[in-house]
Amino acid sequence: MFTLITHANVYAPQPMGICHVLVCFNRIVAIGKELTCPWPHTVIDAEGRTLIPGLIDQHVHITGGGGEQSFQSRAPRVELEDCVTSGVTTLVGLLGTDSITRSVASVVAQAKALGEQGLTAYCLTGAYEYPSPTLTGSVKNDIAFIQEVIGVKIAISDHRSSSITAAELARLASEVRQAALISGKVGEVHMHLGNGKQGLADVFRVLEETDIPIGHFRPTHIQKILDQGIAFANQGGYIDFTSGEPKGAAQAMLKAYEAAPADRITLSSDANGSQPVWNEKGELIGMGVASMDTLLQCVAELCAAGMPLEEALRPVTSTVAQALGLAGRKGHIQAGADADLVLLSERLTPHMVMARGQILMDQGKVLKKGFFA
Repeated sequence: MFTLITHANVYAPQPMGICHVLVCFNRIVAIGKELTCPWPHTVIDAEGRTLIPGLIDQHVHITGGGGEQSFQSRAPRVELEDCVTSGVTTLVGLLGTDSITRSVASVVAQAKALGEQGLTAYCLTGAYEYPSPTLTGSVKNDIAFIQEVIGVKIAISDHRSSSITAAELARLASEVRQAALISGKVGEVHMHLGNGKQGLADVFRVLEETDIPIGHFRPTHIQKILDQGIAFANQGGYIDFTSGEPKGAAQAMLKAYEAAPADRITLSSDANGSQPVWNEKGELIGMGVASMDTLLQCVAELCAAGMPLEEALRPVTSTVAQALGLAGRKGHIQAGADADLVLLSERLTPHMVMARGQILMDQGKVLKKGFFA
């Protein structure tokens, strides 16, 4: 089955100008200015619209987050439509504060469900707490033997965490590295950063005192400790900003771009995670829920501040693909890559969404919804 997208203003994410893109089943097979298809095919006329890679969201509470304001505050799970309307075609699911009423098993199951529905879905074992909750009984086995699991989640510098020590963090990262080498996965230690006093201090200590490569450590919500984050990126680590936080990420990202390598900066949504508001006494005074559509909103804010579209797209396309070990398959429009494509309107909102060659949205209308929708 061939699909020919014609007259698109292609950002791959690098600008390619007006091009045609040929898709065969789930792959991009050709890109060109004068491209034709000699076989029977469907044509999508993209004239006047911008074609970008499908977004990659590496921090999604696919089973819902929350719970800090009793059982009624458990946020809902992510549905297929949430991803489609946000232009997200690849995601990484994880647990948050609540690993009591939610489990690694439920995260793996929801990742599998979203995969069956047409997305590319990975997930993380673990949660805020340490020792890490798992599905098989060990972090190593979860990463090595569960296809969707590419790393572990942990919380640091947060009053809701287990206050993991530097030695424990090093031991956890060593397990992840071993499993990653055996299974051929990226092996990330995805670290939720709270507002605590430690910041990245223990991470820097582990890097100084051990031989564990910095690439395994992935701090997120980095705008909370921007100076430390910039220092971490300048040592070669990836830093992840959160579009779903109430204050947004664009202004913090602009500062980071001035002081850190652009290819170390990523962006994720924290979608369906809770957004608790605490006072100076540590008392909960409010609650919100993060949304996946803030990714493109943040891209638009970066562009409005003067950043070229190709640079604003990299943190949710090519850079995060590189960080997750998916470069060449995801986050790029190029021959051989997965056919994950998004046509944008002038306002940078999704007009058409294709995931692995399947059209999930067309002309702003969702064509495929979740099982019970």
